[in-house]
Amino acid sequence: MSATAEQLHAGVAVADITPPIGYRMCGYFNERLSTGVLNPLHAKALVLRQGGTRAAMVFCDLIGLSAEVSRRARAQVERDLGIPKDHLLLAGTHCHTGPLYFDALRDHLHEKAVARYGADPREQGDYPSDLVAGIVKAIEEADATVRPVQALAGVTPQQGLSFNRRFHMKDGTVRFNPGLLNPDIIRPAGPIDPGVGVIFFGDDNADRLFASLVNFALHLDTTEGTLYAADYPYFAERTLRAQFGRDFTLLFGTGTCGDINHYDVTTQEIRTSETIGATLGRTVAAGLTHAKAIARPRLAVKRAMVEVPMQQFTAAEIEQAKRDMDKIDTPDLSFLDQVKAYKIMDVRARGGATMPLEVQVFRLSDDVAVVGLPGEVFVEHGLALKKASPFPVTLVIELCQDDPAYIPTRQAFTEGSYETVNSRIAPGGGETMIDLAVTLLQELGPGSPQLP
Repeated sequence: MSATAEQLHAGVAVADITPPIGYRMCGYFNERLSTGVLNPLHAKALVLRQGGTRAAMVFCDLIGLSAEVSRRARAQVERDLGIPKDHLLLAGTHCHTGPLYFDALRDHLHEKAVARYGADPREQGDYPSDLVAGIVKAIEEADATVRPVQALAGVTPQQGLSFNRRFHMKDGTVRFNPGLLNPDIIRPAGPIDPGVGVIFFGDDNADRLFASLVNFALHLDTTEGTLYAADYPYFAERTLRAQFGRDFTLLFGTGTCGDINHYDVTTQEIRTSETIGATLGRTVAAGLTHAKAIARPRLAVKRAMVEVPMQQFTAAEIEQAKRDMDKIDTPDLSFLDQVKAYKIMDVRARGGATMPLEVQVFRLSDDVAVVGLPGEVFVEHGLALKKASPFPVTLVIELCQDDPAYIPTRQAFTEGSYETVNSRIAPGGGETMIDLAVTLLQELGPGSPQLP
């Protein structure tokens, strides 16, 4: 559905989705158990309404959303609140200090624990169900606060925080994260996306801003340890609250950063999560000076699915992967072979020869759109999508609805290294997904007819 003439309405709310202490943590290839909370994990909801059109976006401090959790949450929201499930964007920020609650590694560790103890002592309660409840609660509370708003949008450059982590090496290979000051580095194998897309939401006269949706392409892997933490967006929000008030909410939609890290390999400087977040927060605040008001909102949502081929493996490769899963986090198997075993088992769990990828486009006006994509998408895909978009301000958010791991480019598949070894899709699947996103953007673009 689409709406014109009517004023845009919005509401935000936050729900705590922090798991119990002792739960397994995600992000790496080992069994890492949580020991406390550095800062809580949240599901942050934005509900939009214009005329009869309703939509919602939720950003969770998680490595990603499992397809099953997304399906259950969307179905419940549609049933209980009447917001169409296709109008719900559920995203993970990709923080590496949250729970390991799905995927082949979790299943392997869980099954080993059950076989040994009769039950898994690391999974007290039913976290996926708790997560669904938290997502629904955030949307429900945001929907209850919906009121007339003035929105402003723009894109501000941010240099010095993000770096392509894939490099051409002197031996002719491409390697990810080859180490600081590595003398064998020739040059980066790809670009970055310095654009920080921001949509501010304020009360009707915009005198008081209460939230912003921020989109930036940088991996959330800047916090280490065994304490739950939301990574650098936590510090970005803290910086923004110092300017806009303690109730200001930052909704962080991670940009396409499958090949982007915070390491500058040309120096020995390691930027902390707090430094990165504070710097980004200041950039977002400064962007308000040239953000443009959305004078004629035209809320609409389009969504489509595309089936892309998955990588295929022989029966012998699958059997070897089963055996190799026990060698993860040991010196008995190389890192990339550990990754390959994990990937093969994850592909096997998904089943079938193809994988469904869901693409969503949310139009706020003829100048502003938000795109939701699944997986850890390479930055080149996001840049191509922005270049082709008819919307001057296009936010491209990854890890929406599902976490099918890396979505590399065709070129990256020819180069190899970690991200392609850890990808489930066959070469070309990412380009197919981007083509679909461009089509949806064009269908909703300026001058497009009203949707029925």
